[in-house]
Amino acid sequence: MSDLSSESDKTCPQCQRLLPATEFHRNRRRADGLAFYCKSCAVARSEASRRKRGIGPQRKTAVAVPGGMKWCPDCDQVKPLEDFPRTRKASGRHSYCKPCHNARGKETAQRLYGGTREYHLRRRYGIGEKEVQELLAEQGGVCAVCGDPDPEHVDHDHRTGWVRGILCFNCNGGLGQFRDSPTRLARAITYLRGTTWQRVLIHPGVYQMCSPTRGRPPSQRS
Repeated sequence: MSDLSSESDKTCPQCQRLLPATEFHRNRRRADGLAFYCKSCAVARSEASRRKRGIGPQRKTAVAVPGGMKWCPDCDQVKPLEDFPRTRKASGRHSYCKPCHNARGKETAQRLYGGTREYHLRRRYGIGEKEVQELLAEQGGVCAVCGDPDPEHVDHDHRTGWVRGILCFNCNGGLGQFRDSPTRLARAITYLRGTTWQRVLIHPGVYQMCSPTRGRPPSQRS
């Protein structure tokens, strides 16, 4: 038997009450477009979950919040909506303003991963600092492309997500600018060889600088 007696009524499985659709939050992922639990039960379940995780009850502002504004529980300030990060939630904005939201993110990364770098590596590449150092040691402690020492940037294949190596800032950015395309890189090499001054051997031990470009080289005078 369906828990919907009409298009506007729904039974909450928590409190077993038959309630109007307005008593349920919207949820586009569900077939009926409504949340599983009614609003009051959803709040109660959220509070119970927070207490179980050792999080205190949600604070509420003691002052009226005008339209176009929002109250941040952490800094206890009323700020414009633009000062709060966007979210896909029904409200469209996160609960905390941007500075407080960022501070909470750093605290979480430190608590769960030991720092923001470890969090970033785990979330984006699926490896940690330990794996980065092992890969860097296999490369001899230098950039896998140019050989400069102490590279810090993890390079990965954007199609598969697999990590390829540790590169310096310039090499990592260069591959990205060339869209990881061997064809584009090969054309760039051909272009450089065809437009750069080259040392040409004209007699044994005698070289001449030649340029394949048209016109004269730019003057060295200021």
